[in-house]
Amino acid sequence: MAKFTGSLMGMGNPLLDISAEVGQDILDKYDVKMDNAILAEEQHVPIYKELVDNYSPQYIAGGATQNSIRVAQWIMNANGKPGESAYMGCVGTDAFGKQLEECAAADGVLAHYMKDETTPTGTCAVLVKGGERSLIANLAAANNFKPSHLETAESKAIYESARVYYIAGFFLTVSVDSLKIVAEHALANNKTFCLNLSAPFIIDFFGDQVATALEYADFLFCNESEAAAYGKKYGLGEDLKEVALKIAASPKKNEARPRTVIFTQGSGCTIVACEGKVVEYAVTPLPKEQLVDTNGAGDAFVGGFLAGLLAEKSVGDSVEAGHWAARFIIQQSGCSLTKACDLKL
Repeated sequence: MAKFTGSLMGMGNPLLDISAEVGQDILDKYDVKMDNAILAEEQHVPIYKELVDNYSPQYIAGGATQNSIRVAQWIMNANGKPGESAYMGCVGTDAFGKQLEECAAADGVLAHYMKDETTPTGTCAVLVKGGERSLIANLAAANNFKPSHLETAESKAIYESARVYYIAGFFLTVSVDSLKIVAEHALANNKTFCLNLSAPFIIDFFGDQVATALEYADFLFCNESEAAAYGKKYGLGEDLKEVALKIAASPKKNEARPRTVIFTQGSGCTIVACEGKVVEYAVTPLPKEQLVDTNGAGDAFVGGFLAGLLAEKSVGDSVEAGHWAARFIIQQSGCSLTKACDLKL
């Protein structure tokens, strides 16, 4: 295999989304809320079979970080930058794992998966109702990523070549040690490390892991519910602009560059805080009849932003690229890149 010479690396939990339109009865049955993401517990295990048996679901390549990397590469493909991105995570040696690998390759992403022969590829039940979504992740093989995978020659070639790294908070439940290897490399070489808080449960139940990762973050992403959860847990108040400023000013390992904190708020303004200043960027609302589902919207925003960053665009222009990508994705089922990108950076 040719040595990777690209500029973007992601590491996370590769999951195959099993997506279906459901009624309130299913949400009540499994005690889940819309616009939320959780890890599957014992009570949720039957939902995967129920979706397959009764709902004719769509199978879509997923996993938050993988989605963002795919979107970033899709945009870079349209801007004369093929082969710029790679992604690592753990899958099983099964049909779902093969499907994920083929999907990544079709989008131009090098998927350098760790493969677990004893555990199936992870899945995510995506429950769609009225355009909103609720996610239930069964990590399975994705939970078995080990730092040893980063010691392989191909992994080293990937993270040594890359200059921007992105890891979603979901990975903090899997391997903080792996995150630290990549983050320490970024720190030692003054490269850009990006983190996402990903879900309220990450903030509420994995606080120590978040604190470890946050010190490395040059860019921190999250949505308004995650921002509110963080503000509540750490007593930063309810004003999200203030929360963003306080996170931006919190301790940071690489003092050579300031931290930029980015809060998306669906169709509300995106908040960007850096060096004591807050800027808000308006989102152009999408007519309700054009909304398919919001699954992958936040991931797509990050993908657009990262593509802008790699094209050396300003933070403001990168936010607009993120808005553009999110707007595209919410008109598809899940994070489906159904046509060539027409965004020029």
